[in-house]
Amino acid sequence: MGALSIILIFVIFWWIAWFIVLPFGIKTVENPEPGHTESAPVKPRLWLKAAVTSGISAVITGAIVAVVAAGWLSLQDFAE
Repeated sequence: MGALSIILIFVIFWWIAWFIVLPFGIKTVENPEPGHTESAPVKPRLWLKAAVTSGISAVITGAIVAVVAAGWLSLQDFAE
């Protein structure tokens, strides 16, 4: 398994995890100012969510790399 494959697996799982983690902990403003949307979050904490997403993706990518390196599964199996 090459470096490009590992990077692509990480990126794919990063985006999947990002959309799963993104709505967690969202609190909206009770009385929004005129011109602001009611659904806008007060504190979106995007840096924290990006860090959690990166951690989840790293663990999943590491597990996939370990499974492929152990020979239990090959990426060629999916091509057939």
